[in-house]
Amino acid sequence: MFHRSPKKSLGQHFLTDRNLLAVIADAASISSVDTVIEIGPGRGSLTEVLATRANRVIAIELDSELIEPLKSLEFANVKIVEGDARAANPDDLLGECSSYKLVGNLPYYAALPIIRSFFESTCRPSQSVFLLQKEVAMQICASPGSYSLASLGVQIFGDPRICKIVKPGSFSPAPKVTSAIVAIESHDHYINRILNIPLFFKLLRAGFAAPRKQLRNSIALGLSIENKMSEELLSLASINYQRRAETLSIEEWINLYNYWREMD
Repeated sequence: MFHRSPKKSLGQHFLTDRNLLAVIADAASISSVDTVIEIGPGRGSLTEVLATRANRVIAIELDSELIEPLKSLEFANVKIVEGDARAANPDDLLGECSSYKLVGNLPYYAALPIIRSFFESTCRPSQSVFLLQKEVAMQICASPGSYSLASLGVQIFGDPRICKIVKPGSFSPAPKVTSAIVAIESHDHYINRILNIPLFFKLLRAGFAAPRKQLRNSIALGLSIENKMSEELLSLASINYQRRAETLSIEEWINLYNYWREMD
């Protein structure tokens, strides 16, 4: 690991607690056969831990000033790539789509776009571990009744769990918020039943367009359709139009999506 002052403009908070680096690697079950894509290696502290455990580490870093210092790390199995993880293509990073695990201390402002980019790609990780703002971690791990776009956007791809709460003092500089380590075990329970992922998310966004309103009104607003048509759609899916989007289970969203595709 090397030293360099964090850039506030990039939301950099470097993890300095070495015990937590091991927690992250353990949560991802990194072994000698694994390929790991690391998001935001920063000063390379987690990169070094991953390199000692994994077969191959591909670390993608946005800060151009960190690239050369990161490349100086003495690990033959580490490849440093300069780029924005929000626009990264896993196939390009890997050479071709193959099994990999995704790990990273994600900048708070870009965490959800980064997760969404990788999970919605055609080459998804088998397992992921992220260091996130605690509030975002809790959203991701929410249960029906308190769902959001963030939780549904993750849980249709995998099962998330909070592994550990991380205090601000574990970072340099210390952020103003508490963080959490979240592990996500990928699955295809739902994805194989959703033929068009972008279209499915269009419906989700419509459902949460006005989350405090009845689902009938929110979907009508989000899809630019009449309330009567929205109510008819919900009736076909056996969903009470007075419910709110946060109360629907993933199964109910998929059922609603299928009826919507038939009506469209």
